[in-house]
Amino acid sequence: MKIVIRAVCGTLLSLVSLSGASRALAQQYPTRPITYIMPFAGGSASDVVSRIMLDKMSKSIGQPIIVDNRPGAGGNTGTAMAAKAAPDGYTLLGGGSGPVAANLTLYKSLGYDPVKDLDIISPFAGFTIVVAASKTLGVKSIRDLIALAKAKPGQLYYGSVGIGSSQHLAGEYFSQLTGTQMTHVPYRNISQYGADLIAGVVQLGFQWYPNVAGAIEAKGAAALAVAGEHRLPALPDTPTTAEAGLPGYRVSGWFALFAPAGTPRPILERINKELAAALKDPVVRQGFEAAGAEPMILPLDRARTFQLDEIAKYRDIITKAGIRQIE
Repeated sequence: MKIVIRAVCGTLLSLVSLSGASRALAQQYPTRPITYIMPFAGGSASDVVSRIMLDKMSKSIGQPIIVDNRPGAGGNTGTAMAAKAAPDGYTLLGGGSGPVAANLTLYKSLGYDPVKDLDIISPFAGFTIVVAASKTLGVKSIRDLIALAKAKPGQLYYGSVGIGSSQHLAGEYFSQLTGTQMTHVPYRNISQYGADLIAGVVQLGFQWYPNVAGAIEAKGAAALAVAGEHRLPALPDTPTTAEAGLPGYRVSGWFALFAPAGTPRPILERINKELAAALKDPVVRQGFEAAGAEPMILPLDRARTFQLDEIAKYRDIITKAGIRQIE
């Protein structure tokens, strides 16, 4: 009996010791620069808001946070790299709603599991979809666009950052809702999409605002509507889809902060706390507003529930759209 009691006590002391060591590690963290893997190209909407947020976080946390852009395969390439990194808090991931939610349904094999191989820290940016049209298309409203798309099935092209991205699925959802047929064009480099939109190579976008801001500011494209409850401060004269006559079309995307699975919880909690503080900063909030993004923050446990709910939501959209799984 004494041997059993001693064994139990020894186990408890070990657990307490490990817990104490883990919390001490979190208090010391970080002691060197942190790498932030961005699975999309520089200048994309997710890249823009990430850099605004990370600049503030790096100053607060006392170490540089270095952005490493690894675009490819709709965000899967960089996401897979982050999933295989050491779970020590020195590799973080910018996780888009495509590679960490929708792509679980869209691809037969990702090379990673976004739930098992990654720990979500929190979503941090929500993006209302902007319906944008090239000036070469000659449409001035959502109603004009629907009429033209019905008259030319399959002949209107819209671009996105990749297959399964929220922008791709926003286009699919628009087609489902309006009974139209359009052709999706995925881009590896989103900066090329802006030039193609102005030229009319692709005539449309169901996009996060920074991805079409250049084309709109150059007057090569027009924002027809924003698919949210409220108008965007960055586009005060652009109606919501409800105001434009399509109230059922409400779509947004999101971006979140992740770490490799197994990262010590005290470190995840520390990063979550630093993220929340950064998102309260007026300069960060102004930067997000200018980029058409809304700050988001959730505690760790609620963040995981959020991700699981989003996986289910995108599974439903993809299934209804009849999108074939990618090998």
